[in-house]
This record gives sequence, structure tokens and C-alpha cells, in this order.
Amino acid sequence: MLLSVVKGLTAFPAYYRGAMGILLVYDTTDERSFANVRTWFSNIEQHASEGVNKILIGNKCDMEDKRVVTKEHGQNLANELGIRFIETSAKANIGVEGAFFDLARDIKKRLIDTQQAQQTRQREEVRLDQSSPSKSSSSGGCC
Repeated sequence: MLLSVVKGLTAFPAYYRGAMGILLVYDTTDERSFANVRTWFSNIEQHASEGVNKILIGNKCDMEDKRVVTKEHGQNLANELGIRFIETSAKANIGVEGAFFDLARDIKKRLIDTQQAQQTRQREEVRLDQSSPSKSSSSGGCC
């Protein structure tokens, strides 16, 4: 599973397993949905794979006259959680595509970094194996 979108639902633990990226979406016109973000985040931390990429999304940024959650509040929460923050409007198609592309880029970067770190560890292990004395030459046994 490449992506999970969490909005106003309590997903089963299995839903998070295998997700590579998660968008946590709250409604900027609904304080209750914003208040739920911490619960969603906690569930993700508890049930998702370690290191899964997450982005906090404030949706309905086009509805300034009904906004109850400021952009600053959203950004502060994202900073507190250590994740990226974006505001979007699904209705007006503002920032939606960018949010998905940002998440995909973050996932790709994490996968490349992980692969490079593994290759570096493997090279270091080979180097250490080659520099240590051979077991057969130090055993002193016959044959």
C-alpha cells in the first residue's frame, strides 16, 4: 500500500500496516476534526511501520469566511509532531496534487536513503570481514 488517507475515522491497525505514506486531513472549518489529529497521529505511531512518511493537511483553505483553525495553528501542530504541513482545497483543487506529489517525493527519498545506508553497512561488513584473520589459518589444526 503506497498511501493511506486518514480523515475523521478510526482505522483498524491492519489498515496502517504496510502504508508507506499517510496524509492526515482535517477540516479548517471544524475545530473537532483538528482536535482529532493528535489521536490519529498516535494511532499511526502505534500501528504503522516505523518511519512511514506523514503530512498534515488542512483542507478547505478556500473557505476563509468559515475558517476556525488558522494556518498558524496547523503549522504549529505539524511542527510539534515533526511532520510537513500543507493547506488544500479539494473543492477548488488547490494544493491537492502538490500534497500527493510531496508525499511521493518524501517516500522516494526515504527509500533511497535507506537503500544507500544498507549498502554502506554491507560494504563496511565486507571490509571488516576481509581485515580480520581467517579462522582456518588461526585454528592450528591439521588438514
